[in-house]
Amino acid sequence: DHVVFVDDIDRDLARRDFTVNALAYDPVDGQLVDPFGGLADMRNKVIRAVGEPSERFQEDGLRILRGARFVATLDFELDPPTEAAFRAALDTFRKVSPERVRDEWMKAMKAKTPSRAFEVMRRTGILEVTYPELLEQVGCEQNQWHAYDVWNHTMRVLDESAADPVERIAALLHDVAKPRTRARSDKTGDWTFYHHEKVGADMAERWLRDYRFSNQERELVVGLIRHHLICYSPEWTDAAVRRFIKRVGTERVDPLLRLGEADALGKGRDVEEELAALKELRGRIDKSIEEGNALSTQDLAIGGNDVIEHLEGGAGPIVGEILRTLLDRVIDDPSLNTRDKLMPMVEELAKQEQ
Repeated sequence: DHVVFVDDIDRDLARRDFTVNALAYDPVDGQLVDPFGGLADMRNKVIRAVGEPSERFQEDGLRILRGARFVATLDFELDPPTEAAFRAALDTFRKVSPERVRDEWMKAMKAKTPSRAFEVMRRTGILEVTYPELLEQVGCEQNQWHAYDVWNHTMRVLDESAADPVERIAALLHDVAKPRTRARSDKTGDWTFYHHEKVGADMAERWLRDYRFSNQERELVVGLIRHHLICYSPEWTDAAVRRFIKRVGTERVDPLLRLGEADALGKGRDVEEELAALKELRGRIDKSIEEGNALSTQDLAIGGNDVIEHLEGGAGPIVGEILRTLLDRVIDDPSLNTRDKLMPMVEELAKQEQ
């Protein structure tokens, strides 16, 4: 990709993608330069290609994804001939680098209702190129707890989710594996989706790598998908709450609860009890963190060097295993998290391993 500068303003505007981007101001005569009717399209909330749509999209295949994004971010509608040209430009779109596609997806996630962009992608074939597995959700019926198929549920979760673009990627992909894990229950006759969170996390991991998301972004999205089935009950003990925090990771607790709330709101059913349960869990998590409970091995009263002193073979994988065992015990009983109580346990565990 390269940029060529021109001196003629009309020629410059003719090279723009959509009419709403083909406006200029002439400071000499104080006039708006609008050769393609962009101002009228803005007033009518229409996304229309400049000139012949097929020519504009052949110049840069990313433009069709930009058009889908503008539908969401501007809350406009696509001009029908422009939309028809999207599908005809898919071969050119396939040549666009993964990084540029990723960046447009992330920009679309900043819209108030990003689902509008993904509906355009679904209708025009863009999604078929970028993530065809998502199309398997269309028409995929769910169980009695859901009013919508997987696709429409996902679109609602996406719009209900936090405005952070990375969290919205997780919302978009949280049920990506439901169509592939769906089965009829012999007992109830209803649909089940066993392990869709694990299968979905693996599917998302591959896609995030293909589209060059950062390690930090991948870890957050995959972690949220893997743990998005929270299944909290008020009967959980305080130790169970601490184990939940440890399993999820303190850095992912807030995003996960936000996803859980969006997931509930996207069901289209009465979810007041579910939302109340998530609120209660959030309160118990906050309380546990405020109390300073050990929730990771870094929170233990001893460290790796203390363990190594009691190992004949010195450092190795066993150090981490012992620390994790100690953490499990401390999570069950926080009063154990003192050096005097942990060191005898280290000696005991070291003897078992040697």
